Amino acid sequence: MDLRALRYFVAVRESGSISGAARRCYVAQPSISSSLKQLEDTVGKSLFSRHTRGMKATEAGEQLYPLAKQLLGQASAIEELFKTETRKIPFRLGVVRGLGVQRMSQILQKFTAENPGIELTLVPPEEECDARIINETGLNTGEQSQFMWQETFQIALPAGHPLTLRKELLLADLHGLAFIQRLPCDAGLALQNKLNSSGFKVDVRARIQTIEYAIGLVKAGVGCALLPNYKEIIADTEMQFRKIKGEPFSRHIVLAWQQDSGIVSSLAEIAQG
Repeated sequence: MDLRALRYFVAVRESGSISGAARRCYVAQPSISSSLKQLEDTVGKSLFSRHTRGMKATEAGEQLYPLAKQLLGQASAIEELFKTETRKIPFRLGVVRGLGVQRMSQILQKFTAENPGIELTLVPPEEECDARIINETGLNTGEQSQFMWQETFQIALPAGHPLTLRKELLLADLHGLAFIQRLPCDAGLALQNKLNSSGFKVDVRARIQTIEYAIGLVKAGVGCALLPNYKEIIADTEMQFRKIKGEPFSRHIVLAWQQDSGIVSSLAEIAQG
């Protein structure tokens, strides 16, 4: 029995969809569908039924699932038993603060999967490192770079806050507003400079460093905050996001490196995708 087909089967069973399994296994959806069809032909039974929310395992699929997990586990144990011990290659990756956890987790998961021989260490981008994921404005002379994504920052408001009635905000709306200040943050510094030049001042209730703490304080109603509009953040129903009219606070995130290497090239390809 094809172990790859079993692996795809388990991925569909656990993710609930072909698309979810494809993302999890880093393959195209047709490959998942083709392997499932071959597996169903092998066992002589339908393993999934399709419905509006994705794929649901049939009775036969539920019977196969624990057996497939066991077989895959045994296959992995055999590989580990006879695997030749190899020396890990240290790789230090500098990462700027405030990047989305979900997005970075996906990038690092794929990077380590494609480079199983590396020993990855995440460090602040100011430290010595082999490559850096940083704000474009932080590039050093002589560094090569590749664009990864653009982040736009908006004002995060507690659900039910009076300013959520507005489609967009003015700088004047922030005057006297209870605010969670997150530093260091280039967008936050740019906002502070804009407020100072306009004669406005927010009411700083807390000064923190991480996005996670800022989100928690906003949801608790302590104040508002300037946060990047990551999908996983905007989807939170306990907060509402509003942009500031005429003030596109944003930053370009790039991958930067001084010396080319196979590992850096691998990371660059992932970043480009």
